[in-house]
Order: sequence, then C-alpha cells, then structure tokens
Amino acid sequence: MSGICTRCIDGCKGSCESWLATFRGREVLYPGPFGEITAGADKNYPVDYSHINIQGYAMGAKGLPEGTEIGPDSAVFYSVDTETEYGWDKKVKMRLPIFTGALGSTDIARINWEHFAIGAAISGITIVCGENVCGIDPKLERDNKGKVKKSPEMDRRIEIYKKFYDGYGEMLVQMNVEDTRLGTAEYVASKHNLDTIELKWGQGAKCIGGEIKVRSLERAQELKKRGYIVLPDPTRHDSQKAFETGAVKEFERHSRLGFISKEGFLEEVDRLRDVGFKRVTLKTGAYSAVELAMAIRYGAEAKIDLLTIDGASGGTGMSPWPMMNEWGIPTFYLQALMYEFCERLKKRGIRVPDIAMAGGFSDEPNVFKAIAMGNPHVKAVCMGRGLMIPGMVGKNIEKWIKDGDLPKTVSKYGTKPEEIFVSYEELRDKFGARFKDIPMGAIGIYTYAQKFRTGLQQIMAGNRNFSLKTISRSDVMALTEEASKISGIPYVMDAYKDEAISILLD
Repeated sequence: MSGICTRCIDGCKGSCESWLATFRGREVLYPGPFGEITAGADKNYPVDYSHINIQGYAMGAKGLPEGTEIGPDSAVFYSVDTETEYGWDKKVKMRLPIFTGALGSTDIARINWEHFAIGAAISGITIVCGENVCGIDPKLERDNKGKVKKSPEMDRRIEIYKKFYDGYGEMLVQMNVEDTRLGTAEYVASKHNLDTIELKWGQGAKCIGGEIKVRSLERAQELKKRGYIVLPDPTRHDSQKAFETGAVKEFERHSRLGFISKEGFLEEVDRLRDVGFKRVTLKTGAYSAVELAMAIRYGAEAKIDLLTIDGASGGTGMSPWPMMNEWGIPTFYLQALMYEFCERLKKRGIRVPDIAMAGGFSDEPNVFKAIAMGNPHVKAVCMGRGLMIPGMVGKNIEKWIKDGDLPKTVSKYGTKPEEIFVSYEELRDKFGARFKDIPMGAIGIYTYAQKFRTGLQQIMAGNRNFSLKTISRSDVMALTEEASKISGIPYVMDAYKDEAISILLD
C-alpha cells in the first residue's frame, strides 16, 4: 500500500520515487519529459466499465430509416448511423460520438496542433482548444487594459481548423480564471466569430488549475508578469542562482483555482452570450457529488449546450501523479451519479443539458457502454489520449519516412505513405489538390476514426440498434452485483430473466 519496496537497502542506487524525490524534489510530482509525454493514472478502481458487457440479440432492428423493410438485407452493420448531435437549440452534428479533450497550453498540444485539428476536421468531430493558449503565447500583445489585443498562436490554431472544416463538429475555445481576466472570449468572438465558448471548472486528472513547464528564466519571468503563478519564483535570487547552476532546469506555470457560485455562473453565461457566442458549454471534473449536482442544475437553468463530465483518472500533459492516482470520483461512479441526478431533475420536469462523459475512454465498446448507461442524456464521449496517440503516430511516421528511418513495426506494411495508411487513397481522392496540405498525423486520426466507426457499427448491429438514438440502458448488463448496485444496470443473471422464463412456461 505504501508504494515503497518491502526491503529498502541502505546504499541502493535507485530509482524509486522516494529515492528520486530526495534530490529532484517537486520535479517528481509530474510526468516527464514535459512536451513529449501524455500520461494517465495506473490505479485499478474496484469497479469500471469492464464490469459492464453489451447485450446481443438475434432478432429485431431499431433505428433504421422509416419505411425500411426490416430483414437480413437491410439490417447490415454498415447501415448503422453513427452520427450524433449536441446543443440546447442550435445543434452541432458530429459523424462520430467522440471528440478531443482540451488541447491547451502544453507543448504536446502546441507542437501537434496541425495534426490534431485537421484530423478532427476531416473526421467530422469537435476539437476543444484548451485553456491558457492566449496567456502563454510568446507573441501575445495586450491593450492598455491588459486584455488580448493580438494572439498569433490562437489565430494559428483557429485558422488551421477552419481550413478543413466541413460542417460537422466545431472548434470551441476553453476558458479558465486567467483566460477570463485576459479577455480571451472577447478576442475569439470579435476576430474569429467562433460560435461556441467553453467554461472550465476542472478536469478528471487534477483538482487544481492547468500547468506547464518552462525551460527559460526569461520566459518564466514574463509569465509571472502576466499574472500567472510560477514556481519556483523566477524573481527570487535563490531561484535564479539554482537555474544558473543547473539544479533547477524548469519552472512550473500554474493557473489559479476557480470558485463556483450559482449567481456568478449564470451571469457569466449571460455575459458570454452578450459577447456574441451562440453556444456556451461547460467542462467539469471529478469533484464531489455536490459540484456534480451544481454543474447539472446550474447548467439546466443556464440552458448550456453541452456539459462534459470528466472522471478520474483522465489523461494529461502534466497533471501531478498523486492527483491522477488518488484524487476524484472515477468515471464509472461519476456517470452513475450523473444519471441519478439527471433523472431526478427530469421527474421534476426540468430539462437537463446534453452530456458528454470523459475520463479514460479509448475505444468504441466503452463509448457504447457510456452512451447506453447515460441514455438519454449522454450524446458523446470526450477522449484525450485516445485521439492524441494516432495523431502523434502519424506525425512520427511522416518524420521516419523523411529521415529514412522507418522502424520494422511500420515498414512491414510498406515504405511509402500510400502503402502504410489504409485511408491514404480515400483521402487523396476526396480532397484532390488540397490533399497535400493534410499532414500524416491528421491522416492517422482519420484512419483511427474509421476503425472506430466500423467497430461501433458492428457492435450496434449486433445489439440491433442502427441509430445512436435508440440505444438504451437495457442494452448493457452488469457482470458483478456491485457494478449493478452502483449503476442501476441489471445484473447479468437478472437481465431479461422474466422474459426468458415466460418463454419456457409458454
């Protein structure tokens, strides 16, 4: 339980966490190397989505187009409609019920943005541009009131996405305390005419604000002047000396904790609509049941367009290891609470916002389970690392080809992009002359999305649901009594038991 070796020998040369923390201190709290890694918790929770299985049926077909003659020729898996939509009044359609987690001010988001954004656009899914992008922009210009006047990095991100946007999904920008103070919402509304803005209460990997690392003393001092918390303090002589000697190699830039109130939230949503946004969304983290109830109830009153609920242990670019492993309500439990709270409001005649679950999802079976468990409230699943990985793999294949250094794990499929990527010719045919502007990381995301779509179609067809709208909680079963108790999903030995017995007694 301690995480320490059962026998700690004097003279050990390492390197357990306690050993490393002895001389590297606070560095050990964070995954590294920063800018090159995405990380997730390695804790096994008592109950998770693997304790739920999907029902299969040998008859019926729900969700086929009206007037379709149901039978073996029409109920084929490639006829399954995987499109979804979210929004209170003005809907956003997506070709798949997934979208990216917030890709904000971390280096891994900035470096890979072209791959992620174009990949999301051509796949027809939403991409979330995370917090602090304007605030850490090296070329940020502010007006005499300290508000954003020019942010080339934010401009770059929006323009890249818009190049291949075709009406499915959207790009929404996220705001935290610093973004609000900086006037990020006003900037993206006035200059780029974005339709949606997202307020952020938190995420599933940590209960403090976002953080990044900075490898320059001058840069650290600049961010401190902009109002960020920077540790160790780059204006102190001891910190400067430690950096000069090489003991301190990086500075941490932290955001501030937000504070929630009903009045403040409703006023902020109204303010953002007055700024010009057609849709306002909210992202919340794995806080207590109280904050979850607040997010759902206040979101309903404000008529927000999407509520993303991120459970522990969500992925990260730089969340502290102790928080990722030991903080927050795990996604499965959080979704069970979400469903209970939504149903309570529904019984009172109160409409709740469309909901997306997040926190450790990476494949189509578990996305199906989340949608089924959350029916009819859950419209999609937010995926962080699951969608980042194909972008980074595709980018690296492009680099390896250029360097003549393809690993055997890739070269066994071919040495040219058209031999390696199964979707290459499809995309080249679709985009014609524009295809040259699509990086291989984006092709990787699109190819992954097509695998996801086909896998989801197969699961749904076997489950006899040919539209996401017809999926229900009765389409999944709990494999343990504890999972059934937590979720309210029927235990496998009880699911459809009465119907089965009636057949035997007929």
